[in-house]
Amino acid sequence: MDLTDRNIINRLQKGFPICDQPYLAVADELGLEELDLMQRIEALLENKTLSRFGPMYHAERMGGSLSLVAMSIADDRFDEVTAIVNEFPQVAHNYKRENALNMWFVLATESPGEIATTLQAIEEKTGLKTYNMPKEEEFYVGLYFQV
Repeated sequence: MDLTDRNIINRLQKGFPICDQPYLAVADELGLEELDLMQRIEALLENKTLSRFGPMYHAERMGGSLSLVAMSIADDRFDEVTAIVNEFPQVAHNYKRENALNMWFVLATESPGEIATTLQAIEEKTGLKTYNMPKEEEFYVGLYFQV
């Protein structure tokens, strides 16, 4: 990664402008051409330096729901269950952890009731219990990593 890519990542962590030409606005800030910025972002995504680039939606304000879910999975079934869980489009991301509840994932649904039906479907397909941990209170933590 060169200095320009580092500058792009640092800048993108601070938000993306809402305007007619947001890429051009950021490119101007960084002293780049708009196309160069777009190509570099795409390359950073393709080489997995960035895992995601896009808007973050507040599901609840849009009528949907989010919940953190955990499962306890035997090591010899972990890959199989991961594949099943990840087939559900409501699964936003999935993490392996080193404890009794060794799979954690986030469900993002279009309606609050869909959380329960999705968890029931996951339990039916995997034969395993899910532990639903809905958000009780939201805290904003601004996170920034200087690259």
